[in-house]
Amino acid sequence: MGTLVQDLRYGVRMMLKKPGFSIIAIIALALGIGANTAIFSVVNAVLLRPLPFADPDQLVIVWMDNRPMGMNEDIHSYPNFVDYRDQNKVFDKLAAYRGASLNLTTGTGEPERILGCSSTSSLFEVMRVAPAMGRAFTAEEDQPGHDKVVVISYGLWQRRFGADKNIIGQSVPLNATPRTVIGVMPPDFSFPAKDTDFWIPLAPEPELVGQRQAFWLNVIGRLKPGVKLEEARAEMGTIARRLEQQYPEANTNFGVNLVPLRDQTVGQVRPALLILLGAVAFVLLIACANVANLLLGRAAAREREFAIRVAMGAGRLRIIRQLLVESLLLAGLGAALGVMLAMWGLDALKLLMPSDMPRLDQINVDARVLAFTLGVSCLTAILFGLVPALQASRPDLNETLKEGGNKGSTRGVHSRRIRRLLVVSEVALALVLLIGAGLLLKSFSRLQKFDLGFRPDGLLTAKLQLPGKKYAEDNQIRLFYDQLFERLKNTPGVESAGAITSVFLSKTANSSYFNIEGRPAFQAGQRVETPIDAISPNYFQVMGTPLLKGRAFNEQDTEKTPLVVIINETMARRFFAGEDPLGKRITYGDPSDKDVRWREIVGVIADQRRTGFDSEVRSETFLPLAQTAPGRATLVVRAAGGADPAGLVSSVRAAVQSIDPEQPLYDIKTMNQWVSEIIAQRRLNMILLGTFAVVALLLAAVGIYGVMSYSVAQRTHEIGIRMALGAQSRDVLRMVVGQGMGLTLIGIGIGLLGAFALTRLMSSLLFGVSAVDPVTFLAVSALLSAVALLACYIPARRAMKVDPMIALRYE
Repeated sequence: MGTLVQDLRYGVRMMLKKPGFSIIAIIALALGIGANTAIFSVVNAVLLRPLPFADPDQLVIVWMDNRPMGMNEDIHSYPNFVDYRDQNKVFDKLAAYRGASLNLTTGTGEPERILGCSSTSSLFEVMRVAPAMGRAFTAEEDQPGHDKVVVISYGLWQRRFGADKNIIGQSVPLNATPRTVIGVMPPDFSFPAKDTDFWIPLAPEPELVGQRQAFWLNVIGRLKPGVKLEEARAEMGTIARRLEQQYPEANTNFGVNLVPLRDQTVGQVRPALLILLGAVAFVLLIACANVANLLLGRAAAREREFAIRVAMGAGRLRIIRQLLVESLLLAGLGAALGVMLAMWGLDALKLLMPSDMPRLDQINVDARVLAFTLGVSCLTAILFGLVPALQASRPDLNETLKEGGNKGSTRGVHSRRIRRLLVVSEVALALVLLIGAGLLLKSFSRLQKFDLGFRPDGLLTAKLQLPGKKYAEDNQIRLFYDQLFERLKNTPGVESAGAITSVFLSKTANSSYFNIEGRPAFQAGQRVETPIDAISPNYFQVMGTPLLKGRAFNEQDTEKTPLVVIINETMARRFFAGEDPLGKRITYGDPSDKDVRWREIVGVIADQRRTGFDSEVRSETFLPLAQTAPGRATLVVRAAGGADPAGLVSSVRAAVQSIDPEQPLYDIKTMNQWVSEIIAQRRLNMILLGTFAVVALLLAAVGIYGVMSYSVAQRTHEIGIRMALGAQSRDVLRMVVGQGMGLTLIGIGIGLLGAFALTRLMSSLLFGVSAVDPVTFLAVSALLSAVALLACYIPARRAMKVDPMIALRYE
């Protein structure tokens, strides 16, 4: 310990003796370690930390594999759920659930739309959680007529009911229907979404209990202890095949897909996080190479010191230990500064992260992150400190102790080779990061220019849900919309207003099978499912969506006139190729049904992206709002004169509440906010990888500059002789720049090969750009070459100014 303390003291003195060297090394390490700490904090919270449920690895989402639609994560019918629940032997419990939202008009504050879940009573058993107060609902309350109970979240209990300890047994109106509060969940429980505020019994209506072609349920299960996922997949697949044989009309080509809850929660962000973790590892390697270069240069300057130590009896391990202690000091200070940078960076990072990032609130620097940072620091110290330590621990006493004897020695040549190798590595790693960032930047640029099929600028959206008990008749719903559009039309600042049941970019609408009049009905397994949206007459005009054929809906399309439908371009091209779809009729469901209702196609509109930029455009159908009278709708309001649509929020809310004071609006956003949220993850990836790439570029430039400056200093005597013998300044410039650019070009060549292999891993993060896009590869290579040329030119200019008389007297 005494020797270690001595080494530490000497290391501190050496750091203070060369403060400029120490500061540069510490900053380089802080950037690398800080970036790794920040990204690992995210990886730790999102990917590594266990889900907040008992035995979370046993929890599995059970999806229907809808092969005809190419959707392997589709929802179930109630009869299929019952069969899976009753016939399997691999799950301890299965529970069915679906998202729900209800109007809450009691408690403190204005009327509010709260999000929750309707589920079977087995959900709480599957999740192995009990209410903090009261009880969960029972199997008896799963039945219609006994289901007027509710379990609320801890957050809702505090926010709307002031943490009233007497809340159990109270009746609260939800969608104008009284429900008795029977339980309050613990503060850390949230399922199926982080903003879930209530749970109510599923209680399916009698017609849904036996309807095998009505798909509306999510299913989650808990595996029995000792049951492997593959075993469960095999048994559930067997049941699915049996159901397919028993009910071919409903289940042909339908299978089952089991996804662990962890994968379901974080699966979409895992690839991006792992790529970012690899990127910061590259940054750290570049920082280590930079500091190793600095230490090699300092070790060369201290070669005489080490030779004297060895001559006085110091062993090789003693020298190595001293230098590694100095490296650990640098790494430790770099880590301390890096942690501070990471904590500051995490705050900024959270602001950039999409709101639906899983476990966003749990991202912090905890004990595991600090342990990771400590481990990275020690590994970093070894990485950048070991080669200089090994080099310095074997001095040539005869050469070194002679005045100037170490110039041009074999060890000096070996040291230069190592430094050049490090520079080549830095350039190669930096190029890979720069190409990755370039691909993401080009991809993001394509996204921003992509035609969504409508004009998002100037649009405000707001959702509403009319309570079924209060608006039980279709005429009441129609009257509400008529009054609302009339008020909005006369609202200052509003250019136009419309409505749709599921606005694009928010969610997929309800969908159904369809058939075409005069053609054979689609058979089981070949049916085509199409979304169905009810829209107001001027909806496409408000959205700025082109009408390609026919007409839009108008005020004459009512419940008393023939049924009509508008289809999108994709549907027209797929099912009416070579013929005019106008005047053709379609029906939803079975055309042989005695109550069949045919709808005439009156228009074709341009394709719109429903769920995002890179999702496939599906066949779409649109119905007049007046002919369907949906209780759920999304208002779309276009601001006049290019004004900010966010300024219309209070006016739109006032228009709604002037008709019904208890009707809340929710999920109020501008359409640009919808677009921004969809591309938020891509924007975050681009910003982070771009930042890391810029840091890598700067570190590589510093590395090239350092090696060339050291080379010029070492070759001052040689340069003086060359100039004395007649070499011109341009010859010296060509020699120095040529040496540096030679190393750069080797690094670029290796980096291009690495990028060609590694960028394929990020294909899922790109949009409209190939992972081996030649333009990006060439442009980034040119950029790196230009930066390297500048880093070589500065030392070369200094070499050009060498005075031969002074150089010839050099040492």
